[in-house]
Amino acid sequence: MDICDAVKYVGVDDHEIDLFEGQFEVPGGMAYNSYVILDDKVCVMDSVDANFGDQWLSNIEAVLGERKPDYLVVQHMEMDHSANVMRFAQKYPAAKIVASKVAFSIMKNMFQTDFPERQLVVAEGSLLDLGTRKLRFVSAPNVHWPEVVMTYEEEDKILFSADAFGKFGALDYDDPEGWDCEARRYYFGIVGKFGSAVQALLKKVSALDIKVICPLHGPVLDKDLAHYIGQYDTWSSYGVESQGVALAYTSVYGHTKQAAEKLAQILKYKGCPKVAIFDLAREDIYECVEDAFRYGKLVLASTTYCGGVFPAMREFIQHLTERNYQKRTVAFIENSSWNPAAAKTMASLLEPCADIKFAETKVSIKVSMKDADIAALEKLAEELLG
Repeated sequence: MDICDAVKYVGVDDHEIDLFEGQFEVPGGMAYNSYVILDDKVCVMDSVDANFGDQWLSNIEAVLGERKPDYLVVQHMEMDHSANVMRFAQKYPAAKIVASKVAFSIMKNMFQTDFPERQLVVAEGSLLDLGTRKLRFVSAPNVHWPEVVMTYEEEDKILFSADAFGKFGALDYDDPEGWDCEARRYYFGIVGKFGSAVQALLKKVSALDIKVICPLHGPVLDKDLAHYIGQYDTWSSYGVESQGVALAYTSVYGHTKQAAEKLAQILKYKGCPKVAIFDLAREDIYECVEDAFRYGKLVLASTTYCGGVFPAMREFIQHLTERNYQKRTVAFIENSSWNPAAAKTMASLLEPCADIKFAETKVSIKVSMKDADIAALEKLAEELLG
């Protein structure tokens, strides 16, 4: 695949993987992207996952023919992008390794060497001259590891963006949801905690004339870049992307589920543009996290369990707090047989979150819904839509 005349794609698709990073379901597989820049000097951008070293090196050879790489730029040291750095170094002993100072420290931990005779340390504003094309480096610490640099190719105005703007799914996977859905799940699952670092990066790249974004996962982006950058701005500033209500519930014998579904029905009847309802014990937790950040209102519905809250709800809230959940309205529905404690527990679990407004209406059900509980759900719906 040609990005342009001088930039070629040499990455790989992974259809064997079931869980990315051991936790994210990826039914569409994953892409590990790598690129070659052909100029007076030859530069390879990043490596790939350990299982695909042979294919990656073969892809490079197919593009280069008799030429040899002069540089390998390592933008990100996470193993799905750095595992084959040593194999590359052994195959091309004359090539320089280009990375940040912190990246070389991580290399020493991984490979027992930081390639001292071959290393080229880059930082914010460093320039690498390939001939016609020049690479300008942009420091991007904590997007999402501390060593990350990104690379701006000035001639063709390409931003090699490391993990930023990536998504789940192999390149040959025809994603029916388009870019946004799996990019959003990827962002909030992996990068979500580091919103301030992403905001700092976006301020830097706003000064660049970018025509193409080449991420380390997912498709090359060469159209409607304002949309992708706008989504990252919204996500990293914890803004509300879509109007609606996310409704997360746990239920033991079905009564809390009935209450959650009743509230969803009332909200839709009253004109709520979208109600995303999910059973935390049965659905992909990261899909649920994604929706909690997507919408401005969140309802948490849970049984009282062991004097607190149901385990799946506790885990869900922990995922939110770890990712700096903020700037949202949160409402509670609790259910109990005798001593309700779920709402109080959920509120306490959310204490680390900044700028959270709790709805005044709290729905507290004793075992099963009654007319008074339905009236309380009506009142809560009105407050959420007010």
